[in-house]
Amino acid sequence: MSFRNGLASLLRPEDSVLVLIDHQPYQLANLNSHDPHMVVNNSTALAKAAKAFGVPTILTSVIADRGGLIFPQITDVFPGQEVIDRTFINTWQDRKVVDAVKATGRKQLIIAGLWTEICVAMPTIQALGEGWDVTVVTDASGGTSVEAHEVAIQRMIAAGANMMTWLAVASEWQRDWARTEHAAELSELLVQHAAGSGIAFLWEQQLLNTPVSSTAR
Repeated sequence: MSFRNGLASLLRPEDSVLVLIDHQPYQLANLNSHDPHMVVNNSTALAKAAKAFGVPTILTSVIADRGGLIFPQITDVFPGQEVIDRTFINTWQDRKVVDAVKATGRKQLIIAGLWTEICVAMPTIQALGEGWDVTVVTDASGGTSVEAHEVAIQRMIAAGANMMTWLAVASEWQRDWARTEHAAELSELLVQHAAGSGIAFLWEQQLLNTPVSSTAR
């Protein structure tokens, strides 16, 4: 087994491409591994991070006329972008999706979707077998049960996939706070989507901008 380690293995925005799979009402209705509110929040945050860092993002659904449209919180991040609707359960068997990914020229494939054990695991395992460097964003994904989600993660790790959370992905894309071109957008993402971390950031800004009392000793 080859290990994914070393500086070159970390995610780089210029080499990343994101595929968001089946974030649809039907799948959300039977999501039992996570709080559904958090999956909507986290998948939206991941989409916004990708846009902020210039990472190409492919949106795909499965039989949307029955399963529902991709969450508007996600599609609103990419106004006017086509959502590729499939019949294949396995996204990586859909030629249109694969061609869209290959057209970006990127090598670091990042995947999140519903459900983990089916619509995330299948394309991840197939793409790994074809030589792609695949990262799965676990908290922007979810399964029909805690067991289903966790077993799928174990299965994908065994196949060679990398596991991360949305904030870890965004932080790895940022990498260095001296890279100021995206720092403000990342800070806003923290405020809007990172709950306690975002509130702590706002509190820090409040303290930094609070005048010292004249009675302070």
